[in-house]
Amino acid sequence: MTGRLDAARLYAALDAERAARGLSWRQLAAEAGVSASLVSRMGNGHRPDLDGFIALVQWLGMPAETFMVWPEGMRVKHSRPSLEAQLAPLLRAEKELSESDQQHVLDVVGITLRHMRSRNMGG
Repeated sequence: MTGRLDAARLYAALDAERAARGLSWRQLAAEAGVSASLVSRMGNGHRPDLDGFIALVQWLGMPAETFMVWPEGMRVKHSRPSLEAQLAPLLRAEKELSESDQQHVLDVVGITLRHMRSRNMGG
């Protein structure tokens, strides 16, 4: 089995964000730059094309991997990205934080994690 898109998970995330922003599906589609028929088809269990997927994931501001189903055993082979790597795009998406504030948060998290790891190693 190869990796695949979990379209139901993507649709659920879109629906939650749509509701949180008080948008209709048509408004979501317009903001994301996709056709209203694409999101309608997704509601009926269809998967978006690649360009539609990219547009929707970008609109959500979430990593594409969030919506992937991994082949059996493949997830074990790939180590998880560090917490710092996972936080970086989330912080970059926060418009209220300046670039230096984003870097400061990453630095604090990095220092804290290194401290915790050294304590767990008996150091």
